Amino acid sequence: MKVKVTQIKSGIGHTLRQKQTLAALGLHKISQYREHELTPQVEGMINKVNHLIRVEKIN
Repeated sequence: MKVKVTQIKSGIGHTLRQKQTLAALGLHKISQYREHELTPQVEGMINKVNHLIRVEKIN
């Protein structure tokens, strides 16, 4: 299953690890989005920064 991950909040003021997780997801700017295959690794990254992103399922 694929998911669309959109950044909705800035990484400023958050920990370096959370900023690096956003970068690993391919997100650098607010409103930027990337599509990922939902693997356990990506799901873990999504859970770590879920307060900064929005996740939508893609059929």
